[in-house]
Amino acid sequence: MQTEDWNEIEEAKKASIEVLLHNANGPFDGLPRTAGWGYPEPYTRDLMFSIFGIAVSGNQMLMASIRKVLEILADNQTTHGHITSLVHDKDDSGASDTTPLFLLGVGIFRKATGEADFLSAAVDKALVWMEYQSPSDRYLIAQQPTSDWRDEQWVIGYGLFVNTLVYSYLKMLGLDERAEKMHQEMELFTITEGVINNHVHEGLVVKNKPYYAFWSYKIYSSERFDLLGNCLAILSGMASPSRAEDIVAWVETECIAMKEKGLLAVGLPPNFFPYTNPEDPDWHKRYELFNNPGEYHNGGIWPFICGLYVAALVAAKRVDLAKEKLFELTKLIKMSTNPSLTYGFNEWIKAQTGEPKGQDWQTWSAALYLYAAKCVEEQNTPFFDR
Repeated sequence: MQTEDWNEIEEAKKASIEVLLHNANGPFDGLPRTAGWGYPEPYTRDLMFSIFGIAVSGNQMLMASIRKVLEILADNQTTHGHITSLVHDKDDSGASDTTPLFLLGVGIFRKATGEADFLSAAVDKALVWMEYQSPSDRYLIAQQPTSDWRDEQWVIGYGLFVNTLVYSYLKMLGLDERAEKMHQEMELFTITEGVINNHVHEGLVVKNKPYYAFWSYKIYSSERFDLLGNCLAILSGMASPSRAEDIVAWVETECIAMKEKGLLAVGLPPNFFPYTNPEDPDWHKRYELFNNPGEYHNGGIWPFICGLYVAALVAAKRVDLAKEKLFELTKLIKMSTNPSLTYGFNEWIKAQTGEPKGQDWQTWSAALYLYAAKCVEEQNTPFFDR
């Protein structure tokens, strides 16, 4: 990357810190805001993802803020070990991704601070809760539709994203034996014959494609591509080096094809593709309001996920491509719905037009930019390199 490009990235990193400090003290018990203006609430999943960037920021005010978040989540943990969807509201429960994100967040925080026993009692309870989320009493965990970050999109059964989170926290917390057994289950193929034979368990590997299935349960599965889940698979080491290389090559090839068809207007991949269209069997009526093709969860460009894509590229040893995509992300985070902002750190961008459509100064957009920049700068993936 040329010197002038890196100078621009340094300016964007400073802007990221500004956004995170602005959002660090919100109106709900002084907890961080999810976005600068639109989302004053402290959403657990957003703030857990923000730990990636905060932990490499070197900013002690931000570290103190996220420590408070983790401690309050532990205080509000349910009797059985579940972590709430809003940090300050112990009655707001039901999400499938908040507990694994909490465990991953604590794992990163422990590595960043050296506090090996931080929140050990809450971690132990959360680990037990997660073991009970497997309907087969094995290792893959299941979820209800719209219960993870895709609150406007159906993921049924064994979702890739949530299970890559589980694998990631198991490795992060040193629970290698269980992680390996989970890995073995995830590497099984999805069932495509319409019949489940005795002692055959479904997995998340798609036949004849390099990436992992969006979700799988018994004889049903989705082969649409989930960028977030596959990035975490690469970053955590769940995907082998050869599979990681093949996933990246497939993504880049597909993005070129989407650009040629007018389905993609920026140099970064959508969070989900091929998009679900009204004529498809997995289309839901409600998608007309919130989830049209190329928008929101149905193929929108999410800067926080693109930050993880940059990190995954570094993990896959595609450092030059990671540099290229970091510069693309730097252009993306300048977009905003408020024209007075130099850096928008917008929530999501419409794929076909490149227009920002979400809230500006989104906490996880700023934080994952910091993490992506750190990965490229150091040519490693902090907290995930072993």
